[in-house]
Amino acid sequence: MEYSKKGYISPLSTRYASEEMQYLFSEDFKFKTWRKLWIALAKAEKELGLEITNEQIRELETYADDINYSVAEEREKQVRHDVMSHIYAYGKQCPTAEPIIHLGATSCYVGDNTDVIIMREASQIVLKKAAQVLKNLSDFALEYKDLPCLAYTHLQPAQLTTVGKRATLWAYEIAQDIRELDHRISELKLLGSKGTTGTQASFMELFDGDEDKVKKLEDRIAELTGFSGCVPVSGQTYSRKVDAYFLSTLSGIAQSAYKFSNDMRLLQSFEEIEEPFEKKQIGSSAMPYKRNPMRSERISALARYVIINAINPAMTAGTQWFERTLDDSANKRLSVAEAFLAVDSILNIYINITAGLVVYPKVIESRVMRKLPFMATENIMMKAVKNGGNRQELHEKLRTHSHSAAARVKKEGLDNDLAERIAQDEAFPVTIEEINAELNPKLYIGRSVSQTEEFVREVAEPLIRRFHTSNLSPELKV
Repeated sequence: MEYSKKGYISPLSTRYASEEMQYLFSEDFKFKTWRKLWIALAKAEKELGLEITNEQIRELETYADDINYSVAEEREKQVRHDVMSHIYAYGKQCPTAEPIIHLGATSCYVGDNTDVIIMREASQIVLKKAAQVLKNLSDFALEYKDLPCLAYTHLQPAQLTTVGKRATLWAYEIAQDIRELDHRISELKLLGSKGTTGTQASFMELFDGDEDKVKKLEDRIAELTGFSGCVPVSGQTYSRKVDAYFLSTLSGIAQSAYKFSNDMRLLQSFEEIEEPFEKKQIGSSAMPYKRNPMRSERISALARYVIINAINPAMTAGTQWFERTLDDSANKRLSVAEAFLAVDSILNIYINITAGLVVYPKVIESRVMRKLPFMATENIMMKAVKNGGNRQELHEKLRTHSHSAAARVKKEGLDNDLAERIAQDEAFPVTIEEINAELNPKLYIGRSVSQTEEFVREVAEPLIRRFHTSNLSPELKV
């Protein structure tokens, strides 16, 4: 058998993540951002009095997106340093500006500031997709706000809720994630121009010891790149706790999606609600009738990866020695990029499922009515007491009848006949009509409808208005 000569390619690229998210973590986006940062540095330095000409800046801007990759790659084979190789390649295109490229900076000026920019842009993609999930779930919740269904504790039927109210539980978790990610973005700052060990010594030399100009340099670089400011202190790099904060937030999104996906897998097993299933989709190679919840299962699989991956930057943050070590680099390249790619994948699937959920009200009603007589026993008992019955005696009889009816259901597979048993018991001064009147599921859903409406109006809609820009419908690759 002949095998392809191509090497390993991450399934996050071939099967799961979107093109827009993949591009943010591409070499092309990284190196173009490096050039934008070199331009921002040159502009700021010129404005603050260094001998940099307009011609040099125009030359840099002309080649900002036209990277001569072959020159950079050939140079890197010789010097084994990616930043110096790209400075060299940029200089070959910009001979007039070559002497002032990267002036006063260290490698982390482009490397770390680019990483911060990528996290900001990637987080914006995550936010808009999470907002689409929130909108889908909110629309679904309102549509089914008054459809009673079984609610569970310990995966055992407990009381009733509604299909819509349950959807608000999923929606509230993603709403919390949106707020948390927005907070992280609002707190995100550039590394700035801190120099080799964070003291800005090289820039103090450039500006003849003028601290005010060195501080203004960073302010201007932040302004040119769309940030509110730079971190107040650092070693050579920005604190790796920033990566840990963002991956912890991404883990939170994965946790929310994981909970939803597990609930969906159970609901599909109950045949109450199904994820979308296309006309030509195959559920099983051996069992043609099967409709497996494969999209929810994929969310579960990817979510586990993201949750575990969040440990990586936490360990990295704790093992940075003094002003920096390089053991963060290889781990960071993998963990941060793949966390965003995996969460992007999760949200693509989450959007797809929630846009096409299939509800089976008759199945839901049937499952409710099998359990409702047990849940209605307190109401029935109160009705009988009002009609003259003895509360203590009725309680014991209800216990006995309930166990007998449950045994009939579980052991013989027959219908729940608790209502008939009670009506035939002379100790209960109630008619079958009075008992059946208590078997209306909507009597047992509490504030489910109001809670759903209040949640959507007060919690979900403000976030949707802020972060949802247009309807997203990502196409799944598999």
